[in-house]
Amino acid sequence: MSASASLGPDGPWFRSSYSNGAGGECLECAITRTAVGVRDSKNPEIGAIAVSLTAWAPFVRSAGRAISVTAP
Repeated sequence: MSASASLGPDGPWFRSSYSNGAGGECLECAITRTAVGVRDSKNPEIGAIAVSLTAWAPFVRSAGRAISVTAP
């Protein structure tokens, strides 16, 4: 089974603790044994992106640096 196949619509999806439910931009994540899935919480039916576990940590570090550089 591929990593994305294990990230079904009823899988272990969760939102960040920073998500307040006020309708802002929000992603959901799901962690499996082989991948991390990311999808749009407002449009989960369009699918998810599956990232391997080994690629996830560098992705998060890179995203964090990009946010700190562009923050006012």
